[in-house]
Amino acid sequence: MMQRPTGPTMPVDPTRWSLGIVSLCQMCTVAQAQSSLTLYGLIDVGVTYANHAATLTGHDSLMRFAEGVAQGNRWGIRGVEDLGQGLRAIFTIESGFSVGNGIILQGGALFGRQAWLGLEATPIGSLTLGRQYTLSRDFIRNYTIAHESPAGNYAYHINDLDQLVTSRINNAVKFTSANVSGFRFGVMYGFSNQAGEFAGSPSSTAGTANGEGSSRTYSIGVNLDNESFGFGIAYTNIRFPASATPPFTATIANVDTGPLRNIKTLGIGIRYVTDMGGVWGNWTHTQLVALVGESSTLNNYEIGGEYAFTPAVASGLGYTLSALSGRWGGRWHQINSFIDYKFSKTTEIYALAVYQKASGSNVIDGQDVPVQAEIGASSAFIGNSGIGANAQLVLRIGLLHKF
Repeated sequence: MMQRPTGPTMPVDPTRWSLGIVSLCQMCTVAQAQSSLTLYGLIDVGVTYANHAATLTGHDSLMRFAEGVAQGNRWGIRGVEDLGQGLRAIFTIESGFSVGNGIILQGGALFGRQAWLGLEATPIGSLTLGRQYTLSRDFIRNYTIAHESPAGNYAYHINDLDQLVTSRINNAVKFTSANVSGFRFGVMYGFSNQAGEFAGSPSSTAGTANGEGSSRTYSIGVNLDNESFGFGIAYTNIRFPASATPPFTATIANVDTGPLRNIKTLGIGIRYVTDMGGVWGNWTHTQLVALVGESSTLNNYEIGGEYAFTPAVASGLGYTLSALSGRWGGRWHQINSFIDYKFSKTTEIYALAVYQKASGSNVIDGQDVPVQAEIGASSAFIGNSGIGANAQLVLRIGLLHKF
């Protein structure tokens, strides 16, 4: 029998909690027939090669085991209880994890991807409370090659400053309308949860004396999506993004635009699909409002398409231009390509080729610093191309399984 610790309190083992929750789900499914509980997940693994990746002295090639590229690795639980008269209680808890080393992602939070509870009424919509995605992610990412293909996190715009994939907000209340002939709208507000600072406050790392600070977010959006045509527009405003937990990034490749007072992003997306494939495009306009001094603006312009040769084999190509202006400048041209083979509805193998070319420079401490390339929705995937390199080529073979 394990003895209780006699010294300081031991840290909680999240694995024990995860196993316990899964067991609880199994018991609940048996005990309450009127409820629906679903355990789901996704695992993506593979090998990635990059011709230029930053080193301490410059750049070199990189070959690595890489995961969570097509989609982030996760497991989660969805629950629905029918309360009668078209009303349902709903919840989702979702955890991100690494297959390579077994750690929990999203800053170590057990349910760092999503954790919310709410009510859903059939003719009206849903009201949910907890850690949730913004409407930019809900309504605009569907119009990207990243979402429509296994190019995934290598094809999302640099470091996701326009909030299309990793835009998760703590302490949020969100209303999403019911789907009426493909039309939906939504509004969300994320509370700062700090006394006397309803609109949030900067952290001490941003040059103030307010301690850890707090972040406030609001997001709105509308979306029309029927069988062949889709159109969406969304706006998200994150105040004091560095005070969020975990903090939002303010960097684009080797350009640090922070510290920021606000990230304000407007996105518009459109697509047309057929049985054989589809085309899509989007534009995002992100204002990076500096805490002090001149601000910067990032515009992303993307087009792409996909063609299905057979029900199992598909390929596609996309192009993105990212243009930074204002206090900081730079331009990044990126070409995304993929081929995908589906063994089944839940398992597929894919190959990616992604190329990015950067141009421009910025004056930092009196020196002219050239802009570097960086492929990925996060610097954790590849990182900068390194000193002396303004281009990056990434090749990947991956395997994806959903359950």
